[in-house]
Amino acid sequence: MPAYNSEFNADPNPPRLVGNFPLLPLRTKVRGPAYTLPFPDPPLPAGESPEPGSESYDILDEVLILFRANTFFRNFEIQGPADRLLIYGIWFVSDCLSKIKPSATVRDATKDVMNVALDQHFALPGDPGWPLNQMYEPPRDRQDAELLRQYMSQVRQELASRLLAKVYETGGDGKPSKWWLSFTKRKFMGKGL
Repeated sequence: MPAYNSEFNADPNPPRLVGNFPLLPLRTKVRGPAYTLPFPDPPLPAGESPEPGSESYDILDEVLILFRANTFFRNFEIQGPADRLLIYGIWFVSDCLSKIKPSATVRDATKDVMNVALDQHFALPGDPGWPLNQMYEPPRDRQDAELLRQYMSQVRQELASRLLAKVYETGGDGKPSKWWLSFTKRKFMGKGL
């Protein structure tokens, strides 16, 4: 059985690419270069995602939906540019989950995860620290690299806040969900950030 690919690969409007990394629209309040999608009306609870196919559904919703299923796969066939962002999102979620301790309060986990999300010293495609450089093209020039860094920073911040909402939504006891934390040791494709 193959891993789950992104449904955004089939989008008739091709996204802007930096190298071969897509700059897809996001539903976010975080400032950055991404085109902003509308929020659902009526608003959804923080830990819920809109239905796939709705105008508010974005790639980050897909990352969180496919994360647990895809972490079991060691191989992944890239079928389009959106898959590259899906892979990066899964690696980032895995990195964030490793920062959340089973006894961590929402406040402690938010501090630890947002520190990871706000860190500006992360590798870009083409950098020596980037996993799977053979599957990603580096940015053409310094301007593209800066645009990609801003977009990825926006993705990291939004993904971190959505992940925290999901991990702490159940039970109301202030403890992280064991169903999410059980994936902290799994590495998608045997790699991590």
